[in-house]
Amino acid sequence: MIDPIILFFLLGAVAGLLRSELRLPAAVYDFISIVLLLSIGLKGGIELARQPFVTLLPQMLAVVALGFLLSLVAFPTLRYLGRFNRADSASIAAHYGSVSVGTYAVAVAYLGSREIAFEEHMPLLLVLMEVPAIIMGIILARGLSRETRWKSIGHEVFLGKSVVLLLGGLLIGWLAGPDGLSSIEPFFFDLFKGFLALFLLEMGLITATQIGSLRKHGIFLVAFGIVMPLFSGLVGTGLGWALGLSIGGTMVLATLAASASYIAAPAAMRISVPEANPTLSLAASLGITFPFNVLIGIPIYYTMAVWAHTALAGG
Repeated sequence: MIDPIILFFLLGAVAGLLRSELRLPAAVYDFISIVLLLSIGLKGGIELARQPFVTLLPQMLAVVALGFLLSLVAFPTLRYLGRFNRADSASIAAHYGSVSVGTYAVAVAYLGSREIAFEEHMPLLLVLMEVPAIIMGIILARGLSRETRWKSIGHEVFLGKSVVLLLGGLLIGWLAGPDGLSSIEPFFFDLFKGFLALFLLEMGLITATQIGSLRKHGIFLVAFGIVMPLFSGLVGTGLGWALGLSIGGTMVLATLAASASYIAAPAAMRISVPEANPTLSLAASLGITFPFNVLIGIPIYYTMAVWAHTALAGG
């Protein structure tokens, strides 16, 4: 049985492909995005309040390294196999080393509907994975140059809406704790899947707008948008198992690794690598990888996590 939130995504995609007049008002979409980001941050903050920060340090360092690694793998693949120019290769690589909050939310809903537990501090790891790939993408495109506008880039990355809301939610959840958030729990937690369904409806509409771009840029970008997430998901699975995460936590980390940014990375690349074609990055991340992960990838990453915890652990 297909999860209803996936059907909302398909509705949006079909409506967009048929050129329907269906659209979510921009203010409504912004409101839904804010609620989702705060909800994810608040849940992570509650968990942070329950455990010492130092115990999370190995995982934090590991996911930062993972963000660098994935972009370093993507860049030569795009540059030499895909024959993209240096700027476009670096820009797309930054998108694929960074993460998608929307994909993370779908993965959380997938686990929740099956009552599969996972480590609640995963939003912290999500925030940490936003940054390193963007930095690596800039270095790959520019080198370490004095002309790089690091101040503007830092402002865009660290003070962008998604990072501020996620970190703000983490801080509020950490300071308030589970008892302090009980009064707002019905809005932020109980209605989470409803807000996510509307978010995915709009993402389906946006995805449909990127299909035309994929026709122009060939089969390689389509193949990359599927194969790269599968490879990254496998790496994330191995790392999650090595870090001692649960099956659910390993699946979430694999999903984070397999996702591609469509918020933070495009904004940062627009400032730091303006000669890169943003259509290429968004066509791949939104036109291929996001729907692939939402419709097919997330169950695959769960299967990978189960396999890791059985085969690698010796059964």
